[in-house]
Amino acid sequence: MAVRMRLTRVGSKKNPIYRVVVADSRAPRDGKFIDIVGRYNPQTDPSLIEFDEGKVRDWLDKGAQPSETVRRLLKTQNLP
Repeated sequence: MAVRMRLTRVGSKKNPIYRVVVADSRAPRDGKFIDIVGRYNPQTDPSLIEFDEGKVRDWLDKGAQPSETVRRLLKTQNLP
């Protein structure tokens, strides 16, 4: 099972808010996930980016692969 860290959309029409989740790579974008490790709101100025640092490090140590977008968000927060 390939585990990925990726964004899932929550929020209403024309108001995107995202959760950063750990999910099986075969699961749909807004479908089943394993754990919530953060959130991202691009509509605020500056954008709100929050991560549970312990969970992120734990999942990366277990081999979870972040998507390109999540990798960029982790980099802005100075996480691995």
